[in-house]
Amino acid sequence: MTSKWNYCPLTSDEQEAESRLAARYSGVPPVSELLAQRGISTVEEAEKFFHPSLRDLHDPFLMPDMDRAVGRLNRAMGSKEKIMVYGDYDVDGTTAVALVYKYLRAYYSNIDYYIPTRTEDGYGISKATIDMAAEKGVNLFIILDCGIKAVEEIAYARTLGIDFIICDHHVADEVLPPAVAILNPKLEGSTYPCSHLSGCGVGFKLMQAFAISNGLGTADLEGMLDLVAVSIAADIVPMVGENRILTYYGLKRLNSNPNMGLRAIIRTCGLSGKEITISDVIFKIGPRINASGRMQSGKEAVDLLVSRNSADALTLAKEIDRYNQDRKELDKMITDEANAILEARGETHSDKKTIVIYNKDWHKGIIGIVASRLTELYYKPTVVLTFAGGLATGSSRSVQGFDVYSAVESARDLLENFGGHTYAVGLSLKEENIPEFTRRFEQYVTDNIRPDQLRPTLDIDAYLTFSEISNEFLCLLRRFNPFGPGNAKPVFCTRSVKDFGTSKLVGKAGEHIKLELVDDTSGKVFNGIAFNSAAHFAHIHAGRPFDICYTIEENKRKGSPSIQLMVKGITPR
Repeated sequence: MTSKWNYCPLTSDEQEAESRLAARYSGVPPVSELLAQRGISTVEEAEKFFHPSLRDLHDPFLMPDMDRAVGRLNRAMGSKEKIMVYGDYDVDGTTAVALVYKYLRAYYSNIDYYIPTRTEDGYGISKATIDMAAEKGVNLFIILDCGIKAVEEIAYARTLGIDFIICDHHVADEVLPPAVAILNPKLEGSTYPCSHLSGCGVGFKLMQAFAISNGLGTADLEGMLDLVAVSIAADIVPMVGENRILTYYGLKRLNSNPNMGLRAIIRTCGLSGKEITISDVIFKIGPRINASGRMQSGKEAVDLLVSRNSADALTLAKEIDRYNQDRKELDKMITDEANAILEARGETHSDKKTIVIYNKDWHKGIIGIVASRLTELYYKPTVVLTFAGGLATGSSRSVQGFDVYSAVESARDLLENFGGHTYAVGLSLKEENIPEFTRRFEQYVTDNIRPDQLRPTLDIDAYLTFSEISNEFLCLLRRFNPFGPGNAKPVFCTRSVKDFGTSKLVGKAGEHIKLELVDDTSGKVFNGIAFNSAAHFAHIHAGRPFDICYTIEENKRKGSPSIQLMVKGITPR
């Protein structure tokens, strides 16, 4: 689907900020514009943005219930109670469990961890798991990246004398679980400055508060920021404020002295000796950790991340890598099957605003990925369902700017369970309710989605000439890292570029274009790649001008750094 190009000029307030910043960054005009877009209005704020500091992390005790959480944890350790660290089976949950367990085990031995399985335990905490914990003598659960809706389960645990500290970041219902403490920056009334922490980020804040309350240094905890960075990148939470600081230092750790388990994954996926970026975490490290919970058990991912033996870690990493290969094959097969079903139903080019698709034979661990694939392909809010545990169970994904959580919640009377974020929701319902859910989901989206939200938009941050791509500009652009939602990698537009005469088709079927481009402002020749853009090649090869949208990538893997334009859109002039 062709993207619509969208450039939003600076607002009057942003223009004023840009003018203040321009004096400091006069030699690199686009930089002051990019900073103003990110809400930065003074040179002091810009320097703080360019030089993140751990000193700027927020006081963890600003989070409601933190005093209660730390008090209960200290009491449990003082009384030698059995503590269970419990979390979701995805990247965020497993990194959270690994961080909390690793940090606490240095000070306390009567502690264990547990990750539920998708097929047997399902999402979140269950009464069966609580019974299992009671038999083991567990007195306190620290539950991470889930639990905010476990009202009945935690009430049941209380009858057995088991307390819960919830560390979650999902949207809560009006009725909260009867936990000893609920740490969730999204709770109504919370004034914690960073409302979009990952689940692992909330766990980090609990450990930070524990360290402060016990007079412990922060070096050991900061040494675990690689786990937090992986969770933030994989869970796609906003890369602003505290999250950006945590990720900045977590990436430094990944590139210098990573967790033993992460080092084994890095080696397994061929990243050893290379600079690891957010993209590497999202597309290589994260999927391998996720594959454990999708294909087998997320506990294996935690086993890897808390490993103390390099040989054991490498063995586990190789096994998880095999899960990831199996996941890729299954992902492709199910996506192909889903597309065939949609084509048979006549929905590949229909006017419907949503996709809801169900196949009871699909693997439960893959359907979230398939929902993402279909959303990208058809650019519609999508629900993919399979059958597990006696219910139709699935995942929903959304398009940019549309709140799919509200769409799913509008049919909550048909659901057995649901939870998630604005752009991703997990849900379960009885099979007989699927037709009515499909109808109401479609109706809600039709009534609430804007036409422009049903077409992908390519947001342009700044217009740029090739003469402006200077070494000073590239140096400052690097400091905008780490990128993510809220601090996306800048997309630039250059008008009236031309082929230098050496661009060519590449790829197995000649579907991509390897570009060598010039414009009228500079004698420089810039290399670029435009994927799946062969339809434009005749125009380009004829030497006719065209506009491009692109991000600037640096290749540091072969000798000296080289620049490549990652072309996201081409418009012939």
